[in-house]
Amino acid sequence: MNAREIVDEALRLVLAHDMAGFADLWAEDGVLEFPFATPDRPRRLVGRQAVRDYLRDYTDHVAPEEVTALTVHLTTDPEVVVAEFEITGRLVPTGADYRMGYIAVVTARDGEITRYRDYWSPAAAGEIGFGEGAAA
Repeated sequence: MNAREIVDEALRLVLAHDMAGFADLWAEDGVLEFPFATPDRPRRLVGRQAVRDYLRDYTDHVAPEEVTALTVHLTTDPEVVVAEFEITGRLVPTGADYRMGYIAVVTARDGEITRYRDYWSPAAAGEIGFGEGAAA
């Protein structure tokens, strides 16, 4: 899979609530970064297992239902794409609506994610009640 195809597969797995499968897209030493992370959250995870551990309880907090407004921008580097999208669903503990916008810069090599920079907003997550103990 190339970077564009990996984005499609990643979103398919999220909607299937298959976070282990999502983590399996990472290279063994792949990196997941959160440039806007708050001080109490990790800014950088290194390795497939670290990504898997981080996402282990995601669907205990969020039940993703739909990806809306997906735009994937190809770059001059064939291994890098920029994906803009929104995920809607519900917050599991309360049943409240979940709507979060994301921008991700995804680098893939040999069919695996080597670097994923996730520019989600902790402030927006807090506003919808997606907080403590939850991965975004």
